[in-house]
Amino acid sequence: MFRARRLLLRLAARPALPPPRARGYAEPAAGPAPMAFTFASPTQVFYNGANVKQVDVPTLTGSFGILASHVPTLQVLKPGVVTVYAEDGTATKYFVSSGSVTVHADSTVQVLAEEAVTMDMLDLATAKSNLEKAVSEMATASDEAAKAEAQIKVEANEALVKALE
Repeated sequence: MFRARRLLLRLAARPALPPPRARGYAEPAAGPAPMAFTFASPTQVFYNGANVKQVDVPTLTGSFGILASHVPTLQVLKPGVVTVYAEDGTATKYFVSSGSVTVHADSTVQVLAEEAVTMDMLDLATAKSNLEKAVSEMATASDEAAKAEAQIKVEANEALVKALE
């Protein structure tokens, strides 16, 4: 009997547990930070900290798309088309000869190109003609330096023709 009384006294002396709270839904997760995009060449700035939806870039390791909160990376651009998708989904295409793309953890992205032009400034017939000249130069190159320069011209003009077709 004494044991039962002591047990009851101990249980009565303990603070009562708070009543269970009603369970609710989690707060919605914050969306990714907007992507601040900068794209420039030595002669022109195309975007400077602009909010864009997506950027597709051609790199030496392959083409890939960049969205907000993309994993940080540093890549070398190869000749090809950079496509910029605005917030409303419209796409603008640029041809780049080479350069670099840097993606930071804070969703800032920089594309710095040696040469960049909008696709409407290019002509397919001229690109094909330049490709033929470059192939001819490579065939007649006498030393390794001339062959390397001609090879670069061939690769750039092949990318131009492919982008315009």
